[in-house]
Amino acid sequence: MNSNILIECRNLRKKYGLNPALEDISFSLTGGKIVGLLGPNGSGKTTLIKIANGLLTPTSGEIKINGEEIGVETKKIVSYLPDSLSLPDWMKVSELLKYYDDFFEDFDISKALSMISSLDIDTNAKLKSLSKGTKEKVQLILTMSRNALVYFLDEPIGGVDPATRDYILSTILSNYNENAVVVISTHLISEIEKILDEVIILKSGKIMLQDTVDNIRETNGQSVDELFREVFKC
Repeated sequence: MNSNILIECRNLRKKYGLNPALEDISFSLTGGKIVGLLGPNGSGKTTLIKIANGLLTPTSGEIKINGEEIGVETKKIVSYLPDSLSLPDWMKVSELLKYYDDFFEDFDISKALSMISSLDIDTNAKLKSLSKGTKEKVQLILTMSRNALVYFLDEPIGGVDPATRDYILSTILSNYNENAVVVISTHLISEIEKILDEVIILKSGKIMLQDTVDNIRETNGQSVDELFREVFKC
């Protein structure tokens, strides 16, 4: 396991007008683990991920990736899967592979081609001609074929069928760099709990809990999903 702190967040706040999306968020994450960023919709998960990717600016506080301020250097080591399809759908799969290969030094095109081939995806097909599930798989393959130090996956299993979900989880597990940290944002905890090492639970923009999955099970005698349902029961 990588003992280096790869993500460090200190007193991070983000407001939209008068509405706080994140309030005084502080945590650190080391490499060699898969971390669940958990919380219901509107809890601040996507805001936090967008700040870490330089797509939003915090109101105050800071987040560093591998000791660096968010910027050009961090983009080189962070692989990001947004919560919706962000690829140009007029491009062919082969063109997307070349685009990633040209753009990211850490992109392993042979790994991507192997996964594309195993799914029988036609590299000459335009993205817009593919089914929603296949588009999601292509975007995930591109994201996970980078040998990044940090992976942010925002709702990677939302809105896909169970077979696609299983493929996505196995792809995440078998393809991330062993020194990296993978942060998976989701509210579908029962589906993803089996691959998590640690969780951060957000509620109304604040951290309710950060702990290992094993510790939660031992201390509370319940699964992460059971604990989550208890914390957020209506």
